[in-house]
Amino acid sequence: MAGPDLDRRATLVAAGALATPAVRAAEEGIAGRFEALRAAGRLPGLHGVVAFHRGAPVFERYLSGADEARGRSLGEVAFGPETPHDLRSVTKSVLGLLYGIALAEGLVPPPEAPLLAQFPDCADLAADPLRARWTVRHALSMTLGTAWDESAPYTSTANSEIAMDAAPDPWRFVLDRPLVAEPGTRWIYCGGATALLGQLIVRGAGRPLPDYARARLFDPLGLGPTDWALMREGVHSAASGLRMTPRDLARIGLMVLAGGAWEGRQVVPAAWLAESFAPAIVMEDGRRYGYHWYMGRLPREGDGFDRWSGAIGNGGQRLFLLPDRALVVAVTAGNYNHPEQWRPPLAVLREAILPALPA
Repeated sequence: MAGPDLDRRATLVAAGALATPAVRAAEEGIAGRFEALRAAGRLPGLHGVVAFHRGAPVFERYLSGADEARGRSLGEVAFGPETPHDLRSVTKSVLGLLYGIALAEGLVPPPEAPLLAQFPDCADLAADPLRARWTVRHALSMTLGTAWDESAPYTSTANSEIAMDAAPDPWRFVLDRPLVAEPGTRWIYCGGATALLGQLIVRGAGRPLPDYARARLFDPLGLGPTDWALMREGVHSAASGLRMTPRDLARIGLMVLAGGAWEGRQVVPAAWLAESFAPAIVMEDGRRYGYHWYMGRLPREGDGFDRWSGAIGNGGQRLFLLPDRALVVAVTAGNYNHPEQWRPPLAVLREAILPALPA
């Protein structure tokens, strides 16, 4: 095992959280596989992992590495349980939960509501018959059908999200993109869709996103300090601005697996979760997308597969939910903009955690 300067082992064992033989066996099995992956150089840039199985913590590990906050270098960081981390586009999935909470309070329009009607300054765009068909559901499922490209660096206005941030009117920028598909027929990754939803929450709640999130989601779950970056003066980035600890991210996952309930309180309406995790569109790679949540299948060794739902963020940020396994895994990493950023979190899940748990 690496020294404390390289590897901050979680305190779960010492705290007695892994007291039962089954949980201890799982932790030991995961730890051995995890260290083997590290030794083989399979986990570059990994910063933190927190896993819960059947509600019990079975693995928590923190490493050291170079990190940044929204593109600003933080240098070498020794990560630990209380170290916040960029969630990047995992923020989008959290925003999806907030929309459901706001909907239950009557603060935002329902999915079937006309989208352009919610942005009166852009009402002229309804002259286009395809745009006139837009509903809020098209934003929730990222099926607006407009051109949107975030493949360029997030420091360049060639990236659609950065161009949106710099536009005089970000909402018109999103709604006025060229149409490349009929609404509802094609999934196109679009941080602008999330920005529209965030603006609807802010207008309905009458307060900034961080304040509403703290009151309705973060405090009810007992989350620690978070940070939510600004897209521009007075407007927070609904698409990618959140920072929180992996433990707190995992707690959000536990609440979702519990049907939106936490300590006897319904935090997110169960009906909204059911709608959010119902596939709204099939992506080109075969995965499904609901209301700002991904869904797919992981093949098991030998036979069968594991259903998963999750949130995905640039650099290797992940929240994996496997309901059939009663498993929640939160991963943070610093492989921002790297083409192989998906490999370390997937290796942790498929090769370290799942083989150590009963099928």
